[in-house]
Order: sequence, then C-alpha cells, then structure tokens
Amino acid sequence: MAIRARQSTLSSLLVVVAAVCLWGWDQWQKAHPSVDTAGHRKSSAEESAPPSPGKGSERAGRYEVYRGCTLAKEKHNDGDSFEVSLPGGRTDIFRLYFVDTPESEFRTYRGGEDNYTRIKQQAEYFGGITSEQAVEIGRRAKEFTLPLLAKRPFTIYTVWDSPFNDQRYHAFIEVEDGGKSRWLDELLVERGFCRVFTKGAEMPDGTPMARRKDQLRAMEREAKGRRAGAWGLR
Repeated sequence: MAIRARQSTLSSLLVVVAAVCLWGWDQWQKAHPSVDTAGHRKSSAEESAPPSPGKGSERAGRYEVYRGCTLAKEKHNDGDSFEVSLPGGRTDIFRLYFVDTPESEFRTYRGGEDNYTRIKQQAEYFGGITSEQAVEIGRRAKEFTLPLLAKRPFTIYTVWDSPFNDQRYHAFIEVEDGGKSRWLDELLVERGFCRVFTKGAEMPDGTPMARRKDQLRAMEREAKGRRAGAWGLR
C-alpha cells in the first residue's frame, strides 16, 4: 500500500510539473513573439508578413511585386507614407525605404506627446532651417507625391517588412515621371524634399544596399548644389 501511495503521489507531482512547464512555455512565447517554436528568432518580415502572397502579385528575387496599384484616400497620407490599394482589393500602408520627408504639420497626440522633436531633427539635417520651414518642405513633398501616385497606377516591391510591427510596410515604389520609370525615393531626393535617413534594403534589381545609399547620397549632393527644395532655404 505504501508503494502504491508513493507511486500515486509521484504521478500527481509529475502532472503538476508538466502543467507548470506548459504554462511557463506559453507565457514565454507571449513575451517573445519574435521567436518560433524551434527557438529561432523570426525576422521582422516574418512577424508582419501576410499568411500568403496577395492576389495579383509576381516575384522579383526576394520581393513580391504588385503592378497596377492605386493610391487610397487616407487623411494621414504623407510624402513618404501612404495607403495603397493593391490588385485584388487588399489595402495596406506602405512607407519608402531609405528616405524620410519632414512632417507636413505639427501634431499633438493622445497622451500629450507631439512630433516637435522629430521636426527639429529633420530641420537640422538640412543645415539648420527652422522647424516651420521643415514642415513647409513636408507639405511640398506631400503635394508632389500624392498627385503623382494618384495620376496613374504604379508598382510596389515589398517583402512585407514592418520593423515596428505597426502595420506599415517598407517598399520600393516605381512610378512614371516624364515618360520614364523612376523610383519614388530618388525623385524626392532630387527635389530636396527628404533626408537619406531611414532603413534601406537591397534593390529589386539586385543593387546592394550600400551602393544604393551611395547613389542617393550623390543625388543629394547634386540637389544641394542646385539649392533644390530644403537645401535652398539655408
């Protein structure tokens, strides 16, 4: 009887231990959503990627390609971030690799936070223009980008990369400008409407990230020489 009692107690103890372990693993996964069940860290693209390619997409290397995209009307659309309607009806918010246009207005958010510090940093990038001038450049960037995207369909290249898990995905955007296919990020650089500042990536044509950044820096130097956009306000 004593042996059976000890076996029963041991079995109960093992059940309790197993339950505690399962609970602990569940809690750890909730606290570490970027790690899969094998213990491997997921990339930011894997965390934010849709379960399957969207309708109407193609492949170009690592990128999903969506042709015939159109601009969706959204009040927060800006010079470098906007809502896009993809073929098949899906709608998502995309922001450009490599470039950051200044904020187009001063904002105060819930909780008392605002974008004043960010605007000041953007102004400093352009040689110390005022915050008000930086916002004006942000408005000009918005007034350039949104009509261009609304004019005719454009092409999105994305890996569904959302580093901040905020449902905004990085992308390269190919548009038609002056009868030629151009990258939207370089058009903004050429006009002095942005800083070469944010996250970069390898280009869809295979150009390495570092080389592409050098190309954009060269365009930026040329824009400075012409005193284009913000560079003409110093």
